[in-house]
Formats: sequence, structure tokens, C-alpha cells
Amino acid sequence: MARILLVEDDESVRAFVARALEIDRHGVVTAEDGEIGLETFLADQEGFDLVLTDIQMPHLDGIEMSKAVSIKSPGQKILMMTGYANQRERAASLDAIVIDVVQKPFTLPEIRKQVAAALVQ
Repeated sequence: MARILLVEDDESVRAFVARALEIDRHGVVTAEDGEIGLETFLADQEGFDLVLTDIQMPHLDGIEMSKAVSIKSPGQKILMMTGYANQRERAASLDAIVIDVVQKPFTLPEIRKQVAAALVQ
């Protein structure tokens, strides 16, 4: 299946989402903030089918990380997550590089469905 970079600073959300993606047999590489996520993305030799990132994180937020990822790898599929309405509005300016923004909280079936839809775009 797909190879996904999951960037989420909340350990419980990161574990929940990783488990959801692994149900669909996706390979999941995790990072606990945008800075580590970007380093992981840049250092990886295999590439990712999707980057799934939270928006609000310490050190480097998901928006800045996504901008850097898209500069390095134009066309990279990026799906964002947030629990804050104002963060979703901030991501609206990224329509050219971000597939969608998933609203937290979500259920396991909801995130699986969103990821599946993003992968076929």
C-alpha cells in the first residue's frame, strides 16, 4: 500500500492515526513535530505517497513544514489535520499544495476515508 509520513505532536493522536493507517496496510513513518517531520522527509530516500500533518505544532508548524516540503518536492500530496477553526483558515491559502484539512476530532473510519481519498487524487 502507500507510504505515509505522519507528523503530529500529540502522542496519543499520533498513535491513534498510525494505528488507523496500519489497518489499511500503509507503511507509516512518524515524527513528533514539524522540524523533525521536515528532516525526516528530506533525509528519506524512498519518498512518501502522502504527508499527513497537524497544523499547530511546536518548533515548526504544519503550514511552514508543508511549504518547505512542496518547494523540495513539488506535487507531493499533503493532507493536514487541525482541531482549531482559525488554523483551518490559515491553511486555506495553501490550496495549491494541500489536498484538504481534516477537522479533529475524527473517528478511525473518518481518517482512513480521508487518507484513502487523498491518495487517489
